[in-house]
Amino acid sequence: MPRANRRRRDLDARPLAGSTEVVTEQWRGRPWHVRRLSGATSSREYRCPGCHHGIPVGTPHVVAWPASGVGGVEERRHWHTRCWTARGAARP
Repeated sequence: MPRANRRRRDLDARPLAGSTEVVTEQWRGRPWHVRRLSGATSSREYRCPGCHHGIPVGTPHVVAWPASGVGGVEERRHWHTRCWTARGAARP
């Protein structure tokens, strides 16, 4: 049987287009603000801290930053959606 070359959708993905919803999730005992992005407005490639691979321009992904503290741009991290979902299994 031929292989399907279609991209698989993440089953846990929320509607992403123009998402401005910020939720708070726990990671490493700290609260983090999390925003799911469609990738439609991204203009550069980011490096995922979960797998250390690039997130190509236009790819849906997650942006997370610590809820405590200033939370400036330098503290934001762009994650693959799957990597953020599996972050509990990642080594510190």
